[in-house]
Amino acid sequence: MPKMKTKRAAAKRFHTTGSGKLKRMKAYKSHILTKKTTKTKRNLRKATITVAANAKVMKKLLPYE
Repeated sequence: MPKMKTKRAAAKRFHTTGSGKLKRMKAYKSHILTKKTTKTKRNLRKATITVAANAKVMKKLLPYE
């Protein structure tokens, strides 16, 4: 059986924490920032944990992470 390949697109977007959860950055921070409040933009900077339903699928894309 050959080695499984990691999906590189997913590897760039998700990082595994010590407990095995997936950490990701939030969306909506790339453009059209003038109409967003400072508070909104500040909260978008922080990383968050991926929802469990999505994390199950993402872990299949990242077999060695």
